[in-house]
Amino acid sequence: MRKKIIAGNWKMNMDLSEGLDFAESINNYFREKPSDRAEVILCTPFIHLAGLSGLLKDGKIVFGAQNCAAESSGAYTGEVSASMIKSTGAQYVITGHSERRTYYHENDKILNKKAALAVKCGLKVIFCCGEVLQEREEGTHFSVVRRQLEAGLFSLSEEEFKQIIIAYEPVWAIGTGLTATPDQAQEMHKYIRDLISEKYGKNFADQVSILYGGSCKPSNAAEIFSRADVDGGLIGGASLKKEDFCAIVEAV
Repeated sequence: MRKKIIAGNWKMNMDLSEGLDFAESINNYFREKPSDRAEVILCTPFIHLAGLSGLLKDGKIVFGAQNCAAESSGAYTGEVSASMIKSTGAQYVITGHSERRTYYHENDKILNKKAALAVKCGLKVIFCCGEVLQEREEGTHFSVVRRQLEAGLFSLSEEEFKQIIIAYEPVWAIGTGLTATPDQAQEMHKYIRDLISEKYGKNFADQVSILYGGSCKPSNAAEIFSRADVDGGLIGGASLKKEDFCAIVEAV
């Protein structure tokens, strides 16, 4: 069976003490109420990573970063490399999030380098893909996602791709209150799985976890997650509220 995953993306929220306190409250919740049916990941700002290593050492919840550098080391002021992230005890890193693509102009070539470096350093990569509203309305959403995956990931070997989790995020549904319908989510998730199947084979594609990201909340999570090719969620705003995040995990 494919792994079910709920990953919380805190984005640029919570200072050090706030973040560690919040992570501890989430960890305590799942210590009392095990989440054996899903892996729970907290993807936090860089400042929290080292502190989370000791806090989450019992293994109930794992953690990761929201970005990494496209270079392994060197004179890149302000950057944080994949190996630095790995050294904190983190297991995951998000790459290709729409905010990185839009605000920081990260293109497919850069994201391909980031994914390859992260995998080489032993991190699992949550690779984001998805279309903006105009592309959805023009009917080019499938070709956009195909390009993002082919250029961003398909240079990886089969062994390397085993460390990849895909997160489909319709950009028009992030922070807007809009949400893809469960059928729209399933349609794109199946399309993504079919693309992976074309490249790596059906048996391989059937083992890849594909997450939905885009205004997922307790009221719609169970219905979205019920679709055959939706294996969990990359959760933004709702991951900052303990009750909402825990309810979404339980919806799996």
